[in-house]
Amino acid sequence: MPTVRAFRGLRARDDLADRIIAPPYDVLSRAEAMEIVGDNPLSFLGVTRPDVALPDGADVHGPEAYAVAHRALAGFEERGELVRDSLPSLYLYSQTWKGRTQRGLVCLASTSDYDAGLIKKHELTRPTKEQDRVDHIEALSAQTGMVFLAYRDASARLRSALDAASECVPNWFVTTEDGVEHVLQRVNDPTRVRQIEEAVGELDALYIADGHHRAAAASRVAQARHGRGTSGWFLVGLFPDTDLQVMAYNRVVLDLNGHSQDAFRAAVSEHFELAEVSAAAPPARGSFTMYLGGCWTLCTPRPGVVPDDPVGCLDVAVLQDRVLGPLLGITDPRRDERIKFVGGIRGATALSGPVDAGEAAVAFHMFPTGMDQLFDVADADMLMPPKSTWFEPKLRAGVVVHTL
Repeated sequence: MPTVRAFRGLRARDDLADRIIAPPYDVLSRAEAMEIVGDNPLSFLGVTRPDVALPDGADVHGPEAYAVAHRALAGFEERGELVRDSLPSLYLYSQTWKGRTQRGLVCLASTSDYDAGLIKKHELTRPTKEQDRVDHIEALSAQTGMVFLAYRDASARLRSALDAASECVPNWFVTTEDGVEHVLQRVNDPTRVRQIEEAVGELDALYIADGHHRAAAASRVAQARHGRGTSGWFLVGLFPDTDLQVMAYNRVVLDLNGHSQDAFRAAVSEHFELAEVSAAAPPARGSFTMYLGGCWTLCTPRPGVVPDDPVGCLDVAVLQDRVLGPLLGITDPRRDERIKFVGGIRGATALSGPVDAGEAAVAFHMFPTGMDQLFDVADADMLMPPKSTWFEPKLRAGVVVHTL
């Protein structure tokens, strides 16, 4: 059973939280990050995106970049902008967006549980991105971003323990520029802490929703340090599946791999029933839409096209196996520069726009992958195609930091 524990978090001072907490480091371009830091020097992006302080052309993965991040984190603490809790604590972190709330538990999870498969993954990591997180953790001797974990919301004991803990007075409320309301509550009563830790320990498994590189990096750092100090633990935000909203992760392809539009449409129709539609989003799981030649087309697999296995039946896998690979020649979507992945938060115009402008040839709007599908894939020790899920809202950085 998975083990979690409380810790003495280093966190944004209550009255400065609205200026410190920042978007995840990996969803922003350097220009976007620089604009945010330029307007708000207290943004935690100074720690997670040290490239904002480097000259153009500098090595963003070089020693100086990580030294800049180290100095930035130390400065936050020295100036009292980040404060360390005196007692081991758990933290309730809630986000409300468009009338929907997801309540998570910020705590430490065990790298041993990750290594043993009690914390399950569904994606491969890229070596360069994983090494970047290893170097960042080692340079700062801290984990600055949560690994986003999910669990099946079937434990009445855990729900009850979290409900009781939520009676604590919030440390802060922050509404960020994207309209998301963030609330942090510190839980340090030993009895409540123990109740929550024990209730989490009754779960069968935890699942990585987002943050595979951070989890893998934490495991490597723990191994390198032989578990000294608290290096055998890593920072997580743990959320019940019933709270989570998964959005579509869409695809834009730059060319038709030598096909004309008519020839490509005919090739797609061999495995899919095609119907022109006015709505961009597909109506249900088991279909996707295609933007080609100025119109949206609903693509529904013909009988026998969808295999009966946890990965092969995913809409993103069907698209990859029947269209992107054999017709468009995109056999390695992780590295092929001809395909771009577009989060559903950006809307349908982010798909049709590049095609209409002649910057791309075709776009595909997916139906969101379900949490049940993510769990099924992870339970089968299988891997999803890249960019299968887009979670919204995103967990902010700088909410709580774990120092090793």
